[in-house]
Amino acid sequence: MSSVKGEVEIGIIGGTGVYDPAMFDEVKEVKVYTPYGEPSDLVFVGSLRGKKVAFIPRHGRNHTIPPHRVNYRANIWALKELGVQRIVAPAAVGSLREDFKPGDFVIVDQFIDRTKKRVDTFYEGGRVCHISAADPFCPELRRIFYEGALKVGLNVHDGGTYVCIEGPRFSTRAESKLFRSWGADVIGMTLYPECVLAREMELCYVSISMVTDYDVWAEKPVSVKEVVETMKRNTENLKKLLREVIPKIPKERSCECGFALRDALV
Repeated sequence: MSSVKGEVEIGIIGGTGVYDPAMFDEVKEVKVYTPYGEPSDLVFVGSLRGKKVAFIPRHGRNHTIPPHRVNYRANIWALKELGVQRIVAPAAVGSLREDFKPGDFVIVDQFIDRTKKRVDTFYEGGRVCHISAADPFCPELRRIFYEGALKVGLNVHDGGTYVCIEGPRFSTRAESKLFRSWGADVIGMTLYPECVLAREMELCYVSISMVTDYDVWAEKPVSVKEVVETMKRNTENLKKLLREVIPKIPKERSCECGFALRDALV
């Protein structure tokens, strides 16, 4: 790890279907030991158009880890240990709105936590931390990725509320309709606690939500074939977006994410 520590600028935590080492040049597989156990996989460190990037497949390279069993603390800690200051987190989601269509991208700006049994802080004793989650995502990264998505011709929505459920089961129709009544826009299983753990580490974090289908509120039967085809299209579009945006992310941060602990520690 010593050969790459401090060199890495950007971390990517890839969701379903995103893992593809061919996206990067000069890839190394790096083992990072953490106080919280093993990350989801080895960390893949490489270059993307001149930017040093560390990539972790959230569910493991063979997609063997369900969302409720992901070691979110280990993943975030490992990226921080490598020197990462910014995290880009793509994930597949279902839509809770008619106008958020399969194939669309959403740069979410809020979340609702409906998980039940996930460890969601690094501060479990010795010191108390009340991290602010009022605006949980980096405004600078959100703007850069929204503008980049427009440039490469994606159907993208600027802002949205992601409701994160425990999983691994999907919602009932009653739950889905309830989440719609709350004003939630998309639904998934992996955003929380990943984003707040990044905030506790004073890392910038942006979620790139890729809509694969309508959630069950819509009562529109969706075949597995349709979901797989949409995910494949989304993944190719995500690669275009990453190639466009990653080189343009400035090295110096102009946001407040790096000072998230300033008023949070008791």
